[in-house]
Amino acid sequence: MKRLLMQPPSMLEGPVMKNMLRFFLPIMLGSLLQQLYATVDAVILGRFVGKTALAAVGGSDIVLINLIVGFFVALSSGASVVISQHAGAGEDELVSQSVHTALALSVVIGALMTVAGVLVAPLFLGALDTPEDTMRYSVDYLRWYFAGMIPSMIYNMGSGILRAVGDSKRPLYFLIVCVAVNTVLDLLFVAVFRMEVAGAAIATSLAQLVCAALVLWTLARQQGACRFSFRKLRFTHGLLGRMVYIGLPTGLQSMMYSVTNLFVQKAINMLGTDTVAAWSAFWKLDGIFWPISGAVGITVMTFVGQNYGARNRGRIFQCIHAGLIMHLCFSLLLSFGMYFTRGFTIALFNQDPNVIAQGMQIVTYLAFFYPVFGCTEVFSSAMRGVGDAVRPTIVTLLGICVLRMIVLFAVTLPHPSNFTIALCYPITWTAASVLFLVYYRFGPWLPASMRAKPAETTTPQA
Repeated sequence: MKRLLMQPPSMLEGPVMKNMLRFFLPIMLGSLLQQLYATVDAVILGRFVGKTALAAVGGSDIVLINLIVGFFVALSSGASVVISQHAGAGEDELVSQSVHTALALSVVIGALMTVAGVLVAPLFLGALDTPEDTMRYSVDYLRWYFAGMIPSMIYNMGSGILRAVGDSKRPLYFLIVCVAVNTVLDLLFVAVFRMEVAGAAIATSLAQLVCAALVLWTLARQQGACRFSFRKLRFTHGLLGRMVYIGLPTGLQSMMYSVTNLFVQKAINMLGTDTVAAWSAFWKLDGIFWPISGAVGITVMTFVGQNYGARNRGRIFQCIHAGLIMHLCFSLLLSFGMYFTRGFTIALFNQDPNVIAQGMQIVTYLAFFYPVFGCTEVFSSAMRGVGDAVRPTIVTLLGICVLRMIVLFAVTLPHPSNFTIALCYPITWTAASVLFLVYYRFGPWLPASMRAKPAETTTPQA
């Protein structure tokens, strides 16, 4: 693994799987470290404040955070596609303009997220039937968490820029520093100063500020087209339009995911604080999978984007096939690990016997269904890499969001239980992957200019 991390990957030539792993591993490790922000908050709050605080930050709050943050982060993903395509085509001036447009966009998006999170999100807590004993904690956490959205978006956008040109290592190094900062501040604010959930949210926001400073410092010292200068920070409207065109459908897709999960959370809240705490603990374990899956998606999207810019059709399909193998292997590993350690891991968050029992039950229901999500993640990422963002969003909305709402209103809400809540996920993951497989095989996702196999040979995979 050390060798894979140290050697820089080549996206346009050489062995596909080896180069994708070199790119993927730092992203995966970085994504898991980023997940530690929320996990550290949950462990410290569950141990030092209690299950009420754990239920607050891991229940309704996390659903609302995913709704708002997920939309804007997904919206910004269009920038990575645009930058990777121009980098693959060797268009340095357009890369530079894209970098500065993307960073300007991140500041605007961060400001909008702060307003939405601080002023609007707390209003939805009552509509979710948030338990009364967690309401104060939920409001406090939301307001302090969203206060740090501008540096958070600058970090996410800056990391996306570095990854779009092949550098996935330095974002990992930044996160190592920031997780350490977050952990120290969490313990200081919560365990020592007794600031409860507000202290955990403030610690997270301050750690994100450190991340943003590191990213901007790195980009300002970067050589070549990705070098950042405050004097060049402005919108280039044609590039901004392409970023929004690619990112907006992804943002809407993320929002619809979160809207359906609002109803899932409503069903969970109906079952009381212990059940909310059990699901909160499970979400932290479940949160290990999604960064891994997302890291595979980022890898596929970036490699496909650069090879699309270079017009290398054969290598695009090699990248997709390698991505499917990677997703299957890592999701199976996680499934077995989550299942066989479920008693120990749930107990890390809270020692209440009922919370532990329900948490173990939830893990048993869902642990082995993660591999079926692979076609959805890999195919949708590849399609966005070539600029097809609208139709993958439609497929996802039908296969996951619409079907999940049907299951929710037909089964879950009339008969709320851990089983009927869990049922929403494997049904919709499977349906979406089947739809994506059909669209990948028979749909016009690849631009017409590249559908016909060229006469010349492509770079062979070693």
